Amino acid sequence: MTEAVIRKKPGMASVKDMPLLQDGPPPGGFAPIRYARRIPNSGPSATAIFLAALGAFCYGMYQVGKGNKIRRAIKEEKYAARRAILPMLQAEEDERFVKEWKKYLEEEARIMKDVPGWKVGESVYNSGRWMPPATGELRPDVW
Repeated sequence: MTEAVIRKKPGMASVKDMPLLQDGPPPGGFAPIRYARRIPNSGPSATAIFLAALGAFCYGMYQVGKGNKIRRAIKEEKYAARRAILPMLQAEEDERFVKEWKKYLEEEARIMKDVPGWKVGESVYNSGRWMPPATGELRPDVW
């Protein structure tokens, strides 16, 4: 569009001769500008968050306690099974020990047959107490 159409004046005119056309506010004015800091009040309150966290913690501790009871029951069952089988395992170990002890005495008699006054199987200690061997084998260096 040309200036002649816009300004309703024919031809070119000086800027000074042109009528002023100025923008203004809309009728009723502009809406007020928000310049204050306004944090929206949405979401749960601090009390609600605290209570939810406390509830989750209490439920977790309840689950831990339940798990501890189950774990304790399983451990007790395992120990009861071990206590029940212990006499049989001890009897087998005693039987193995007697066989090994007989072999040991035979070997001792064979080795010490030429020593006068040697008594096979007699302890070299004079305590009067019998002590079981500390290892699984009687004489690991002989065999």
